[in-house]
Amino acid sequence: MLDPQILRNDPEGVARALAARNYELDVPAWRALEEQRKDLQVRMQDLQNRKNQSAKSIGKAKSQGEDIQPLLDAVKQLGDELEQVETEFATVRERQSAWALEMPNLALPEVPVGTSEDDNAEVRRWGEPREFEYEPRDHVALGDAGGLMDAEAAARLAGARFTVLRGALSRLHRALAQFMLDTHTTEHGYTEVYLPYLVNAEAMTGTGQLPKFGDDAFATTDEPPRYLVPTAEVPMTNLAGEQIFDAAELPLRMTSQTPCFRREAGSYGKDTRGMIRQHQFEKVELVQITHPQHSSEALEELTGHAEVILQRLELPYRVMLLCTGDMGFAAAKTYDLEVWLPGQNAYREISSCSVCTDFQSRRMLARFRNPDTGKPELAHTLNGSGLAVGRTLIAVMENYQQRDGSITVPEVLRPYMGGLETIPGPA
Repeated sequence: MLDPQILRNDPEGVARALAARNYELDVPAWRALEEQRKDLQVRMQDLQNRKNQSAKSIGKAKSQGEDIQPLLDAVKQLGDELEQVETEFATVRERQSAWALEMPNLALPEVPVGTSEDDNAEVRRWGEPREFEYEPRDHVALGDAGGLMDAEAAARLAGARFTVLRGALSRLHRALAQFMLDTHTTEHGYTEVYLPYLVNAEAMTGTGQLPKFGDDAFATTDEPPRYLVPTAEVPMTNLAGEQIFDAAELPLRMTSQTPCFRREAGSYGKDTRGMIRQHQFEKVELVQITHPQHSSEALEELTGHAEVILQRLELPYRVMLLCTGDMGFAAAKTYDLEVWLPGQNAYREISSCSVCTDFQSRRMLARFRNPDTGKPELAHTLNGSGLAVGRTLIAVMENYQQRDGSITVPEVLRPYMGGLETIPGPA
């Protein structure tokens, strides 16, 4: 949620910044609502003061033997008026809050202005795509040929956009997640956490999934509903909600492996083949809670942690700085890591690493105590995939494939695979 003081003091400036995020703020309507709020607040204060003065007069009149009934009637009338104005004020504040919850975060100054992924800026590349002496297969062809990937069985169980993995490929999927967790916890200083896979609406609102993206979430039929996590970012970041940390405790670094559940609303017809875009997938997520002065450098650090995984797996990738129109709702700046997929002859997203400044912490009240003032201040939140396990599996399959359809197991994963060096192709 945006700082309400900025919205009050400079709605035109906020509107210009939000326009770069493809969001149109109706400034006259916002100003009218703000003027209504201020007027009601003044009226409340006036009525409360008058009510207090009248209440004091009752005691004085009573001590002097005067008839206090007119004063009692006046206090009651003022109380009734005050209650009505308080109700109107609460309604206006609710309207403002609901409106503010729909506004995306403001981009940091260094973020390029643009409307789509075509306006993203390439920052750097690592590794060279492998030269094949034959036409490389995509992960679906490789999985089907080895009998280790089965979309038909998944469709019988759950419908489209699900996949069944078998045998060595399923073990490779598990090995990737374990390798990522071990690297982040033993080398990068993250604490591993096990999280609920169902969260309440407050948690979804805290990180920005609600109310704007409710259509993309799977919800239970409970009243109130609970939501299957779209990413571990939701429960993990909310661990800092309604907390006040000592400044010395920051940064907090947490990581978790969870399934992620998404309806993929609006993606009809996109990536229907294979495991690129699924309703259920695994991800190792990284979250940091930092002091505001250190969040920019923390983003570079967190992105580097995700890059280490790709480098250890020797997978070529590029880092893209997303433009204003392509960033996620809560992000102020985002780097996408895009891995090379020979089967598609293209780079595809495998991780998004974002700093959200105080946008999420304002929603969930994640704070730290300033040692100089002793007062609580909003922390900054960051999150990133370290990495998406399914897409990493795809990248390993396609980049390590052999002519006969077998897949070489990357050296760093062999200890997690019982020493297995090759996943056999079709018999």
